Amino acid sequence: MPHHLVRARAPLRLGFGGGGTDVSPYCDEHGGVVLNAAIDLFAHVSLERRDDSQVRLVAADREHYWNAGASAPLPTDEPLRLLKGVYNRFMADHAGGTAIPLTLTTYADCPPGSGLGSSSALVVAMVEAFRRFLEVPMDAQAVAALAFDIERRELGLAGGHQDQYAAAFGGLNLMHFQSGDRVDVDPVEVDPAVMKELEASLVLYFTGVSRESASIIDEQTANMKAHAPKSLEGLHELKAGAFAMREALRAGDLPRFGALLDSGWTAKKLTAAKISSAKIDEVYEAAKAFGAFGGKVSGAGGGGFMMFLIDPTKRDGLKRLLASFGGAAQSARFADVGAESWVVR
Repeated sequence: MPHHLVRARAPLRLGFGGGGTDVSPYCDEHGGVVLNAAIDLFAHVSLERRDDSQVRLVAADREHYWNAGASAPLPTDEPLRLLKGVYNRFMADHAGGTAIPLTLTTYADCPPGSGLGSSSALVVAMVEAFRRFLEVPMDAQAVAALAFDIERRELGLAGGHQDQYAAAFGGLNLMHFQSGDRVDVDPVEVDPAVMKELEASLVLYFTGVSRESASIIDEQTANMKAHAPKSLEGLHELKAGAFAMREALRAGDLPRFGALLDSGWTAKKLTAAKISSAKIDEVYEAAKAFGAFGGKVSGAGGGGFMMFLIDPTKRDGLKRLLASFGGAAQSARFADVGAESWVVR
């Protein structure tokens, strides 16, 4: 018998270096490498067994609701495709194809289209919630792999691999992506004082523009398949930058880390035309003129969150400067723990 009420959460992430190299076909042909860190913003899930014969799906932060009689599989059209897809997979694999009546509620600590990997973190949190709900033994690697399979293969949503693994594992990691969907997650050991200094130096800025990453990823993928020279050059530089960023953190050299963010952002813009915009460029140049060591747009680009690295004594001033462009600036803390779940009753 499933538990009555289970909750779960999975952290969002900041991609520091190598973003885009985790997307096929680049990672299949060249091997992708990404340096990322989980942060203390989360995707949240509540899963409650019902006493009637209904399935109720709720995206509370978006005020989207869907109700139907319990059946398996649910139709995987909009709205709430992600919720339906995870429900279907667990009913098929772990409930004998039967349909368990339940209410599945989700929300995230950021707007949609944030560039912080919130959609994939939500899928990871749902997989973790269903795993606990049905008492299915799965480690972080299995949770991430299943979330990727549901989101990218079964539902056909464009994107790479890193978001699912960042959400499942947590912490600061250098991730390696190979052909055949092989993913190796290597935790990066950094002096705790350096990580505190990195936290104190980070500024996140929400541009106020939520973007749909699929079109950017589709363009990037098309460029990769065509072996467009500028796009490939940019991706090669991004991969090399991920290794260099790891070494800068190990050495405690945050100005160097910031400079690598800056050069990585230049390389990222080579991979697809829609990654930046006139407003993003204006904000970025203003932050650099104020004294930021470097920065980038988080995720695929085009909007969502930007991140900057600056001397901590100038952080509040940078926040005020960024707020003058509209949107909102904030700090961030790192999250050492990945997806987790608990039984309420």
